[in-house]
Amino acid sequence: MTAPTVEAAIHDLMDLAWNLVYDLLAERGLLGDGFDVGEYTGIHSWVEDLTRYTIVHSRSVAVLFVDTRPVDATMFHHDLLGADDPKRYFALQ
Repeated sequence: MTAPTVEAAIHDLMDLAWNLVYDLLAERGLLGDGFDVGEYTGIHSWVEDLTRYTIVHSRSVAVLFVDTRPVDATMFHHDLLGADDPKRYFALQ
């Protein structure tokens, strides 16, 4: 279980752009059976210059947001969160 503020941040991002997130996951073949926003329990966020990057992830999928817009999705790798440049795991659009 995540802390209430982390959970709220995840839900805010996912709810704000749910249709776009769903389309990204469908395009990448990442929907799977029983897909549920509640499965997304992790968040990693940082700022570069004037841009905020946020990765919201479940056990199997990670979604990259630039500011509040979802731009890519990929299979979740634990190495992604410890990487010097986590964006490299995604194909930025």
